[in-house]
Amino acid sequence: MNGPKVVEPISELRSMLDEARGNGRRIGFVPTMGFLHEGHASLMRRARAENDLVLVSIFVNPLQFGPSEDFEAYPRDFEEDLALCEAESVDLVFHPPVEEMYPEPTTLTVTVGPIGEVLEGKTRPGHFDGVATVVSKLFNIAGPCRAYFGEKDAQQLVVIRRLARQLDFPVEVIGCPTVREPDGLAMSSRNTYLKGEDRVAAAVLKRALDEGARLVGAGHGSADAISQAMARVIGEEPIAKLDYAACVDPDTLAEPAEGGGPILLAVAAWVGKARLIDNVTVSPAPDSGARTGTPKAGASIRKG
Repeated sequence: MNGPKVVEPISELRSMLDEARGNGRRIGFVPTMGFLHEGHASLMRRARAENDLVLVSIFVNPLQFGPSEDFEAYPRDFEEDLALCEAESVDLVFHPPVEEMYPEPTTLTVTVGPIGEVLEGKTRPGHFDGVATVVSKLFNIAGPCRAYFGEKDAQQLVVIRRLARQLDFPVEVIGCPTVREPDGLAMSSRNTYLKGEDRVAAAVLKRALDEGARLVGAGHGSADAISQAMARVIGEEPIAKLDYAACVDPDTLAEPAEGGGPILLAVAAWVGKARLIDNVTVSPAPDSGARTGTPKAGASIRKG
């Protein structure tokens, strides 16, 4: 293999994809912000197995970074990204400059509403509007396809599924399992910020989720109690600073309803200069009678 073809102009990419579909080829699309790792590679492998042509986009989207966030510092290594894409038999890499994606001041954006204002959205106002805007552009550029996203960004996946459904994009959105390090840390491009004791401490997020999952599986405690238990685990790690610990419905991100369906456990914390997020979806004990054992209320425990 000679490696993936790198494309920058939107018009060129559209022409290539239209031609491929005209020849009966199915398109698998993996949108990324680059600095690729094994989690991204797992999405590419899934796309490769299920489609005839695999497209990966590498674009660090400025609209989803707040004024105090790390857009300029966000890690980038395009040559290594290309090497990984080649190893995973990717056909096309869409790597537009910012001026290609946003050739004029962005005055029109997608607003996702209340679902983008909780959890991550409460800490990062406007973040999901930026995500939804760039994903809308990417879906318009890519056209009919299957698009693959990691379940590690659970709230993002909920937002993108609603986006595709409610705006009638001809895109099938597919969520793929979180890929983890041996100690349970979810793979993320921001893990590069973790050094020494920070890297060891970062595993506390998964320990907190494991404790929450244990309580849900045993049918013990309300959503409030489960959120508090996860917060306590993170609070026991001196290096970690809790942002939130939440026990919510995985589809609505609201309080869990009665009926024994799945529950999303989500946590976020600062470890050193890295802000990390993680989640798991679990089911209560079969005989618990409710999603969280006894009370109805969901919960999100936030820092101080």
